[in-house]
Amino acid sequence: MKAKLLLALGLAALFSSSAMADDRYRERPPIVVSPDLAAPWLMQLGAQPQARQRQVQPQRSMKPQAVVTGQRNYYPAAPNRPGVARQADVQQPARTPVVRRGIFGDNSQVQQAAVRPNRAVRSQIEPQFLPQMVAYDTKERPGTIVIDTNNRFLYLVMENGQAKRYGVGVGKPGFEWAGEHKVTRKAEWPSWVPPQEMIAREAAKGHYLPARMDGGPENPLGARAMYLGSTLYRIHGTNAPWTIGSAVSSGCIRMRNEDVTDLYGLVEIGTRVIVI
Repeated sequence: MKAKLLLALGLAALFSSSAMADDRYRERPPIVVSPDLAAPWLMQLGAQPQARQRQVQPQRSMKPQAVVTGQRNYYPAAPNRPGVARQADVQQPARTPVVRRGIFGDNSQVQQAAVRPNRAVRSQIEPQFLPQMVAYDTKERPGTIVIDTNNRFLYLVMENGQAKRYGVGVGKPGFEWAGEHKVTRKAEWPSWVPPQEMIAREAAKGHYLPARMDGGPENPLGARAMYLGSTLYRIHGTNAPWTIGSAVSSGCIRMRNEDVTDLYGLVEIGTRVIVI
């Protein structure tokens, strides 16, 4: 009887252990990640953990670290691998516009000085404005200079119905003129003394001109100048060759430095100049 009781107890214990083992391996307990472990991953994206809308889990990825730009995350390109752009998870706050002030304080009311148009600078002069020999029917004697301001050409009359033609820049609207003069002076790398009228006119725009500028590459008169009569007008070079073919000057005739140097060697003091 005692043996039967022990056998029954043994069988009961065996079934009970089997049931407990099945219960132990039936479901695994959840894994809880400490917020301290997730925080570094959130911080490298530029946000604080509490500002996140969704939880970011650590990833075992070998991808380069993202750079937050405010609109997109741009991942630096690895060698021989193009960069990958991803939509940013964090929107950065809008930046306050920076107000730049001049050295004299608030210059918001100062009108910007006139400068060359906001357009792509021509890397090469347009072909029609390059020096070239052309047929030119005129009654003027060889050696005469004829300037066609409408078409932006300067002609040096030659023999046999020919002329050497150069592209030029001419007076902007309000500064056009026409007439006949002679070359009364020639200068290499001339100094520049702006007229008082020009100094006052530019000062009203907030652009202050020097009283005098020595000759050199930065001088707006360029490499050579030929003065016309007793006027303030000149045929001169320029440090802004992209203006050739345009109406941008205060009445002077501009040429590329290469071209005005060539013309300078071909004309003498007393040469007749006709501006039409």
